[in-house]
Amino acid sequence: MAKYQGGCLCGAVRYRTNATPINERVCHCRLCQKALGAAFNARSLFRIDDVTIDGPVATVNSSPDLKRGFCPGCGTTMFSRRDSAGIIGVTSGSLDAPSVFKPQMHMWTASKQPWVQLDDGLPQYEGAPPPN
Repeated sequence: MAKYQGGCLCGAVRYRTNATPINERVCHCRLCQKALGAAFNARSLFRIDDVTIDGPVATVNSSPDLKRGFCPGCGTTMFSRRDSAGIIGVTSGSLDAPSVFKPQMHMWTASKQPWVQLDDGLPQYEGAPPPN
């Protein structure tokens, strides 16, 4: 069984990977807030080639280089991907076992909702984090 696996609410779309995440971050930018309908996007980043997705997926470009993937049946957002960089970020809420998500930082905290309290001791960046 894959360590990271999940899918949509209706079960039409499933994804899985045995890869170790490149990173795990919580993004507070307004694009993520709008796309997920939530205060933030907690996501695990992988190489696209390491993630298998089964089932029908619809995408929308939320910015020129970022596609958001969701189930066309139930609307569950499951990932965002940058094809030019070869990376895909799966949403922690769509994981079968969301407790495997271990965030390493918060980014775009300048757009964090005022009622979200960040007291977990993780690094915080007002914008994009510095490159690795």
